[in-house]
Amino acid sequence: MRYAVESWAPEYGIAADPDQMETATEPAVIDVEYPADQWRPLTPAPDEGPSKVVFVDGVRRIDARVWIADGELARQGVCASVAAGAVTCTTNHATLTTASVSRGVFAAASDAADDIETRYGDYRFVACTGDAPEDFYLGIHQRMTDLEKGLVVGDDADLVVFDGPLRGRADPRAVGYVKTQHVQYLPDELQGLLGRLDAGQRTPIFALSSWGMTLYSWYLRLPVAPSHALAGIVRCEVPAVASVADTIAAADRLTALLPRYASEPHKDGRAPQNLYPIAGLERELRRRLGDQYLLERALRLAALN
Repeated sequence: MRYAVESWAPEYGIAADPDQMETATEPAVIDVEYPADQWRPLTPAPDEGPSKVVFVDGVRRIDARVWIADGELARQGVCASVAAGAVTCTTNHATLTTASVSRGVFAAASDAADDIETRYGDYRFVACTGDAPEDFYLGIHQRMTDLEKGLVVGDDADLVVFDGPLRGRADPRAVGYVKTQHVQYLPDELQGLLGRLDAGQRTPIFALSSWGMTLYSWYLRLPVAPSHALAGIVRCEVPAVASVADTIAAADRLTALLPRYASEPHKDGRAPQNLYPIAGLERELRRRLGDQYLLERALRLAALN
């Protein structure tokens, strides 16, 4: 039996699983850069890269699960903390430039639901669409996305790389960096091209629709030991606001740039996809979330008042 052990640490799930990948609801437009019968691995020319790149990411954590008294009923909810921030990278430096933390009570809309005040900060009530666990998780994720969108990242940045899909961001500098592959956008006859990419190579550009906007996208492989066909594969997406020629140039620059920031397995459990600036930002944001045990204790004390 031939098999490969996923290099990502088990607590993070896996970077890509062909057996669990969903097919996109709308087919991608393949012939943006090349027609389907001319698709092949593309190697961009060496590039010095942009002088200033901003990486944006967010983290979230459930601090406590709660029951909200509503007359004779008890409705469930969660208290969670979220944070978002940005790291600016120049040739020789990486600097945390902005960060924001928010805490909330996530529960279904009810007259009984309200803010919770604690000695370590207030949890603002956030109405969710229902009281199922997935409703809470969606509400937490949306709050984190809102924090990311509200960050001021500076007008002098050449690129703004968001960890994850763009989710409606239309800034021409914005790049969505998708390190986990759950959706298959390419037809089966082209999907196999991903396994033939060498480190630093990309696929041709294709177009897709998401969040009511058109995006240009491509796959690339980061430096990694090729244990399986999708090892080190990430997908980038940009708003379809520039010409195809300009987008091709941007794709080449990004494909040449991102391997410089790729992490290594002995330093990161999600190597190489969890880029070093993003990993460092995540660690700092989690620190700013505060001590979970102290926050849970503060919530228990507030419940006694």
